[in-house]
Amino acid sequence: MTNTNNWLPQSEKNAEVSVCIRLDGICLFQVTTKLENVSERVGLIQNRLKQISYLYFSQKTPKAIITKKMINNLPNINVSISEQEIRLMTVTTLDVKNEGVDTATKANFIIERLEQGLKRGKKEREGIYLLKKGFISAAIIGSLLVINFLLSRLVKQLSSSRDRVYKYRSSQPISTVLTRREQWNIKEVQYRLLQITQGGIWFAGTLIIIGLFPYTRIGQIWLINFLRIPIRIGIVSLGTYLVIRTSYALIDKFSSILFNQDLLSIDSNQRLQLRLTTISLVARSIITIIWIVIGIIVALSVIGINVAPLLAGVGILGVGVSLSSQNLIRDAINGFFIIVEDQYAVGDVIQVGDFSGLVENINLRITQLRDPAGRLVTVPNSEVRIVANLSSNWSRADLMIPVAYEIDVDKALKIVHQVAQDMMQDKFWKNNILDNPEILGVDSFEEWGLIIRVWIKTRPLKQWEVSREFRRRLKVDFDNEGLPLAIRQQKLFLTHDSSSKNGRPLA
Repeated sequence: MTNTNNWLPQSEKNAEVSVCIRLDGICLFQVTTKLENVSERVGLIQNRLKQISYLYFSQKTPKAIITKKMINNLPNINVSISEQEIRLMTVTTLDVKNEGVDTATKANFIIERLEQGLKRGKKEREGIYLLKKGFISAAIIGSLLVINFLLSRLVKQLSSSRDRVYKYRSSQPISTVLTRREQWNIKEVQYRLLQITQGGIWFAGTLIIIGLFPYTRIGQIWLINFLRIPIRIGIVSLGTYLVIRTSYALIDKFSSILFNQDLLSIDSNQRLQLRLTTISLVARSIITIIWIVIGIIVALSVIGINVAPLLAGVGILGVGVSLSSQNLIRDAINGFFIIVEDQYAVGDVIQVGDFSGLVENINLRITQLRDPAGRLVTVPNSEVRIVANLSSNWSRADLMIPVAYEIDVDKALKIVHQVAQDMMQDKFWKNNILDNPEILGVDSFEEWGLIIRVWIKTRPLKQWEVSREFRRRLKVDFDNEGLPLAIRQQKLFLTHDSSSKNGRPLA
């Protein structure tokens, strides 16, 4: 019986339990008793059965006389071997309470099973029987080795295939990355299943071999009982892992299908690729958490823990935690809207407050940026109030070109325009420039020169490459035409102090 007021099962002292009485690990019959007396009664019967079997098996031509005597209207089972009588047990009313028979019938059943068990045990200890079982064990071991060899080759091949998929998936286009990621998850599931199959075959083979011999058969029961809870937890953990990996593969498959549609092609909508990739990563995180929580609940349930009160307690605890973790809730809500509204995605370059960089990871709680210095900056989503996305749909190279006052401005503008046209005609750079560069003209006058401003619309994240190439070409053409670029003048101020003399620094 279970007390549902507690999250752990509680058994009452008056509860009745049925336990097998075993000979050489084989269940002969069951006895029923109160929970508080189960160890004492079962232990006593097992010890007496051990004495009986020892006397029986030690004789060359054993003979056991099993009798039934009524004492206080209850049958007592006695066994006589070599003129030595041992009382095995008394059949009680509890033993037949749920079987629909009387105590006398139960006693006759026990006597029959005991006779069969002793004869079987004696036969199993004969040399011919043991030799036969030895050959069977050798055949089983040989089969296990062959199967293990074949499975090892499959595991090795699958591991190599999985590693190849993982190695090349990061250097491919996004649609190919999703396809390879889906393949990797499927291969990972297959790889783990083969590994578990390998271990399971050896474990099952070992149990079978142990069960072949009467001397070791009880070890089979002990091993199963000892590993019962770990095996259950392991099966649930394995199932959870496989379900998570399969869910990853389904998410990647769905994303890959969307990428392969004409309306969502790579060339026509690169922005949507980044967004869908981000949603895919966030979905994987959410799926992982959900399946892990479900796996924990199932694991607790299969090992006998009453999870209903536990879930109620966790719910109450969750309310308390939520009240004290309002920042986490704000992070999650803001992260949800960041993803849904497509404020930025993985692969964008953004600026949040005083930090800017490439978005490497985003989930419901945090955004992680890699800044130009290579530092990983983690920003809670609740702190993302105003964000500048430098790579959404398209980017712009904003060039400020300084030229000296004494040069011909029209000639300088002509050179700037020519450089822009040359880049538009270049086979490589025209793929990164989305529209004709805008020569805005003289933007401002500075003390040290004129500023000519140029806007170039580029593909996302290509503005810096285009800017560097444009400046390089512009410098070469200006040098060829003998036109100087303006240089900001630095003024040197000399101060008089105790370390100087006549206005000159002391050496």
